[in-house]
Amino acid sequence: MNEQSEARENRLVLAHLFLAMAALTVGAALGLLQALSRAGWMSLPRWFDYYRILTAHGVLNALVFTTFFICGLATLMTYRAIPRSRSLVVGWLAFWVMLLGTVMAAHAILSGKASVLYTFYAPLKASPLFYIGTTLLVVGTWIVLADLAGNALWLSRNRPGERLPLVVHGSVTTFVMWFIATLGVAAEMLFFLIPWSLGWTPTVNVMLTRILFWYFGHPLVYFWIMGAYLVWYNILPQFYHGRIFSDALTRLVFLLLLLLSTPVGLHHEFLEPGIAAGWKWLHTMTTYGVVIPSIMTAFAVFASFEMAARRAGVRGLFRTIAWLPWTNPAFAGPAFGMILFIFGGLGGVVNASYAMDTLVHNTMWIVGHFHVTVGAPVALTFLGISYWMIPRLLGTTLWAPKLALAQTWTWFVGMGIMSTAMHWAGLLGSPRRTDNVAYFGSTVAAAWMPQVHWAAIGGIILLLSMLLFVIVMVGTLRMPRTQSQPMTFASPEEEAMAPAPVLDHIGRWAAVAIALALLAYAGPIHELLEAHAYGAAGMRTW
Repeated sequence: MNEQSEARENRLVLAHLFLAMAALTVGAALGLLQALSRAGWMSLPRWFDYYRILTAHGVLNALVFTTFFICGLATLMTYRAIPRSRSLVVGWLAFWVMLLGTVMAAHAILSGKASVLYTFYAPLKASPLFYIGTTLLVVGTWIVLADLAGNALWLSRNRPGERLPLVVHGSVTTFVMWFIATLGVAAEMLFFLIPWSLGWTPTVNVMLTRILFWYFGHPLVYFWIMGAYLVWYNILPQFYHGRIFSDALTRLVFLLLLLLSTPVGLHHEFLEPGIAAGWKWLHTMTTYGVVIPSIMTAFAVFASFEMAARRAGVRGLFRTIAWLPWTNPAFAGPAFGMILFIFGGLGGVVNASYAMDTLVHNTMWIVGHFHVTVGAPVALTFLGISYWMIPRLLGTTLWAPKLALAQTWTWFVGMGIMSTAMHWAGLLGSPRRTDNVAYFGSTVAAAWMPQVHWAAIGGIILLLSMLLFVIVMVGTLRMPRTQSQPMTFASPEEEAMAPAPVLDHIGRWAAVAIALALLAYAGPIHELLEAHAYGAAGMRTW
């Protein structure tokens, strides 16, 4: 590939990454406003109320930031692993469709016509602009999948017998899982919410919209995690002169996530009527099952650490930890994310337990868990690896590496404080999705207010960390252009077993994943269709 073609591809990837970072920056600022409002440290104006901010924060951080970044990351990995002459029409089409959808949804939220939170199911009702915009955002990701799959098919046709590169396997598998998961939210939008919001149907079946949303809502988490895994497996080992522990294990991890991510959503509906207990139990079991690829990843990543350390003559747990390149912000960010993800995983097991979930479901515990899963391993990984990717894409060097390292530390500390305080407040009974939690000085509420204040302190640290990231990126953009640095990925250990060819047949695994999703959801959806439908005309509570 010539330098001109590579530069064109870099511009496409940078467009995704910069849009993602802009969304995260705005979303972080809005998150701080929420924390300060809940703590009683500021009053929000009526024209920019708490629930409008909460919706914008959730959509920008959980949907826009993660989606654009993973699209850019997967596109970069696929293009670099399969160097060839290619048109970027499909790639840019995906970007512009996603951007159009984002602008439409953001306009509806900021104008006060879509304060339905990022869990946009009935009976809360938003403007059609919001539903159509979020649908376009999803459709844009389908176009990205078509681009990635097209490159993989080109490789199989033009280089028969050549294995699918590991980064391409992970990228395509991630987006196949995402496509299967987003079929649920697409059905919710097209058949229920958009016609309802346009006034074409007077009411909507609330339970069906909720089950279709959660068909998508929990796999969304694994979409984020798989994006982080792409970095942990394929890029991170280069920073400590390590290798991927096992090519076969890595492929198997992504395939297990493809199979197990979708049939888990009903554990979000333990307290919902109309769904039989047996189906909820089934989804509880599959939720525990999806822990397996995460445990495999922990083993593989830590084994990679140790094997690289041993080759360097380092022995022992603490010496190995100290030997790792903690002064490199591109390593420190993802590594700090791994540490916090351990606690996020433990909290997830609690949420999947019916007995425990009934205690914490509508409390700040869930918000704390959510932040320590997306706000820690995912955001820290994406921010950290940006210090490696963006300078290479720009053909420059990172400005102020020590400031970048300070950013990873402050994010780690801020997220640790905030998420811990949220978990603690939830155990004391503090509700989520609620602005004023002081309850006019209630004695019960007074017990959780110190934790609410600590959450606000953590939020302040996080916003300062985000501002440090922006400063470093602006400085990097102003650095002089130098000779482009190579964009390489880690290779597997030489002693590792070769992966079985069946692991490359992603289409066959996708068929199994669809079958598992049908088995998990056909029953409860059929029961809801057979039951009397209590339609809702829609509510606006803001």
